[in-house]
Amino acid sequence: MARQILRYPYEALTDKTDYLQIDIVSYQSVKERTGNLVSGSASRIIGSYRGQDSTDLSVNDTSGLGKIDKKNLSNSSLKEDQGTIFLPMPSNIQDGNAVTYADDSLNGIAAAAADKIVDVFDTDLKPQDLAAKFSGLAGLLDSSTAEGKALLSTMNKALAAQAVGIFGGNITVDQLFARQQGEILNPNMELLFNGVTLRSFKFSFKLTPRSEKEAEQVQLIIRSLKQNMAPKTGSNQYFLKAPNIFELRYKSGITEHPFLHKFKQCALTDMSVNYTGENVYATYAGNLKSPVSMIMDLTFKELEPIYNEDYNLANSGPGVGY
Repeated sequence: MARQILRYPYEALTDKTDYLQIDIVSYQSVKERTGNLVSGSASRIIGSYRGQDSTDLSVNDTSGLGKIDKKNLSNSSLKEDQGTIFLPMPSNIQDGNAVTYADDSLNGIAAAAADKIVDVFDTDLKPQDLAAKFSGLAGLLDSSTAEGKALLSTMNKALAAQAVGIFGGNITVDQLFARQQGEILNPNMELLFNGVTLRSFKFSFKLTPRSEKEAEQVQLIIRSLKQNMAPKTGSNQYFLKAPNIFELRYKSGITEHPFLHKFKQCALTDMSVNYTGENVYATYAGNLKSPVSMIMDLTFKELEPIYNEDYNLANSGPGVGY
């Protein structure tokens, strides 16, 4: 069966046309994709267009990318893992990559203690090594060294701060240092990498069908996106299955766009349609009664973060990458 394709506008696409291609595919869990409960850095990479290599994108094409199964244009939705939607290039093309960092501090006394403690547990201990390992840890308390004096002073003030708490006082070690010696422990403040983020993409399309056939395409596009973003109840009433997911590509003719950014697999997290695009209710005559102007807003979110290694993969393309 031909891969079902919906498009707006309903006109010929040529090898010079730029457009947004949205493929609808079945969701696969991390376990199904990788065999593990955690994903690899490239588990949600989008491969090349599946088996389509035509150079003719016209509506009348009978094979390849441009093939439209006219018999199924009136279907209520696209088939699972078979649907493709062509939309014009959105007016708000942008991407944004982000990672999270957080301020972190570690004073020198705590750093020295942590270094010795880690050294104790960081290697395979042998009986003959225990004395040397713990001797180094105990050496921190040597009052004849600057490090030992600082450590003992800090310990004393920590105990004093806790003792003051018995009488309702609330004082920290740093406050004691500041009040007694006019100094505080050097916090060695540093900005440390803290985690990754998932990218979101928002698109807005103004849909103004110019024929009944184009209005039918718009109707099917809206219905298909709504249906495929919805969870599935399946046969078991106690569980919900994940919705279908979406593979987005900026295309130029039948090839990937040579400049614009790439996507990983996305979920459609939010969709809204304004059926009065000109702020007035107006429809075409006929049985379909399609609104003359609509605004469709879509929000996609990637299922996996972007990693450094993703830019080295062949299908990251020659452009700006992810």
